[in-house]
Amino acid sequence: MHQVASDRSDSFTLRLNIARAVVIILHLVGLIGLSLPEYRDWFLALTPVQLLSSLILLLLFHRGWNDAFPIVAAAAFWIGFGAEIIGIHTGYLFGDYVYGPTLGPKLWEVPIVIGVNWFLLIYTTGEVFRKISNDYYAAFLGACAMTAIDYIIEPVAVALDFWFWKNELIPWTNYLGWFGVSFFIHLIYRKANFEKANPLAVWLLMTLILFFTILNFTVTSS
Repeated sequence: MHQVASDRSDSFTLRLNIARAVVIILHLVGLIGLSLPEYRDWFLALTPVQLLSSLILLLLFHRGWNDAFPIVAAAAFWIGFGAEIIGIHTGYLFGDYVYGPTLGPKLWEVPIVIGVNWFLLIYTTGEVFRKISNDYYAAFLGACAMTAIDYIIEPVAVALDFWFWKNELIPWTNYLGWFGVSFFIHLIYRKANFEKANPLAVWLLMTLILFFTILNFTVTSS
């Protein structure tokens, strides 16, 4: 029995290390490609593929497969996506902006993968504060983390034509809106009863933060 348990543990560790390596390689290749102007357009076209690949890798290590999880996943996707629709068509929540062609097919003028992005950020930042007992405090910290991440992403997104701001200015309302929507979804995530531990989540989040931090120097300055 002990040998079987040990073999399973070794197998899981191997799979996790492979997944971590894949995450690093995906982002490293993307980082190099996006930082080189002559290859940038080609790598930009692969942006939705990278997001979906990250989603698949993350779900491979998800443990809480019960009835609550798909509801939370759908809520994160559709609330985030719906907020973007409101933002695009009214200027409320985030400010006056439009999406470019980089992020792929759109529904109501919003790229479909934006909903995936909302889920990924909620899930990974939620993992960081998973052990905090107070749901509201954890949701507050999760929303703060997501707002800080958006602050890092915004200059890169504008430089790479993910979206465009009116008068090329990122308004403070964008960050306020991000915080509010993130807090609401984080509360749903916290209140839902499913196992939230995922050994790949924090690794993916840290890689994503490092990815956009470096792009702030290689893309926005070029």
